[in-house]
Parts: sequence; C-alpha cells; structure tokens
Amino acid sequence: MPLFKKEDQKLKLVKKQKFINEKELQNLVEDNLEIIFNSTLIKSEFYTGSVHSGRIDTLAISEDNNLVIIEYKVVASSQLLNQCLYYLAWLKDHKGDFQVAAENACGKKIKVDWSSIRVICIAPGYKKYDLHAVKVMGVPEIELWQYKYFENCLFELEEIHGNSMSREMRTNSVDDHLTKVNKTLIELFYYLQEKIVNLDSSIEEAPKKNYIAYKLSQNFACIEIHKIKQSNQPKAALTRGFFMPQTINLI
Repeated sequence: MPLFKKEDQKLKLVKKQKFINEKELQNLVEDNLEIIFNSTLIKSEFYTGSVHSGRIDTLAISEDNNLVIIEYKVVASSQLLNQCLYYLAWLKDHKGDFQVAAENACGKKIKVDWSSIRVICIAPGYKKYDLHAVKVMGVPEIELWQYKYFENCLFELEEIHGNSMSREMRTNSVDDHLTKVNKTLIELFYYLQEKIVNLDSSIEEAPKKNYIAYKLSQNFACIEIHKIKQSNQPKAALTRGFFMPQTINLI
C-alpha cells in the first residue's frame, strides 16, 4: 500500500528506498534491538565452527532470557528460510556455545531459558511458496517479518507469520498469575490493568512467565504478582515495576 505525506492539503507519494546491502539493514536492526524486539545483542556474525562453517547474522537474548536468532535479506529469497532452519537445528545441539556467548556479553549470572526460541527472518518480501512452506512445516520458532524502507528515513517492520503475541498468550495467561493471590489483590490488579491499557488504544498486554508486560513498540510497564512471607505469615503481594530502580510492593 502506498505511503503519502500531506503538504498543504496535498498528498505527496513517499518513494521506497533500498538498502545498499544486507549489512546496512543488519546494522540498523542491531542498533535498535531493544526498541524493536526487546532483546540484547549477544554477537554479530556468530561463527558456528569449522564443521558447520556458518555465520549467524545476529545472535541475541530476549528480555526473558530466551535465545533470539535474526537473519536478513534485502531481496525475497528462499535461502533465508533455509538458513534460519539450519541455524535453529545447530543451536539446539550446541546450547553450551550460546550459554558461553551469553555469559561473555551479559555476565556470568545470566541463565538462558530454552523454553521459547525466536528465529526471526527479515526481508522486503517472501515468495508464495515460502509462505506456504512455513505454514505447512509448523515450526513455532519461525517468525517472518517484512520491512519497508522509504525516503526521509522512514522504516516499517511488520510480522506476517508467527503471531508472537498469540504464542505468548497461549504459553502464559493473566489467569495463571492471578491464581497466586486473593480477591483483594485480584481487584487491585484489574484496577491497574484498566488504568494502563486506557492510556492508549495501541497498548498490548503480554503475559510472560514471571510478569505481565504492557508495551507499544517496547515494554514500558510490567506487573509482577507473587506471594511473599512477612513475620512468618504468608501474604500475597502485587509488585508493580515501571522500569525504575526500585520496586513498589502493595500488600
């Protein structure tokens, strides 16, 4: 769909541009991993060893400490999907290599969660055969993202296969978190939830394993619900964090 810019009640077509090469696209995404995919860069051009003889374009770790692989193409190519499947299989058999790389980038205390892996393909388009193939294969880790690059440095990125939000909702739900607390704190949670989602119609609620995130392009707020013990008496607590150094406990 064409993009227009309004100038004095006249619409001017914004022309598409092309990246010089894949590295230019890769650098743009890697420099903005946090805002685009809520992830931290582990290694660019990760070498997979002399036997495999491959290089993963971008190796990263998500906010939930899950493995993230990103591969890029500046033209529609079936090779992109094949590469991602190849690297996914390799890393599942070489978890120790990723653990070491993650520790080198994030510190020895990092603990990788292998319960969910994201393999992200980024390209300007996909052939119909590739779209059909990825649906038939049913590999839950694969995500296909399509980008559009316009003049005036406008950049659009859209997920066209994978439905990562729905996958998060199936794996974790708000109800899972609310089973931990009593009626009072459940009511308090719904009060906070309403205040947050009403800030903007584009806000998405994403239940995670240990918290419930609220995000636009990236997370801006989260709610943790857990039980604590105080004076040897168990009490339910709702922890609310808005990416501040301190945490507020509501008991």
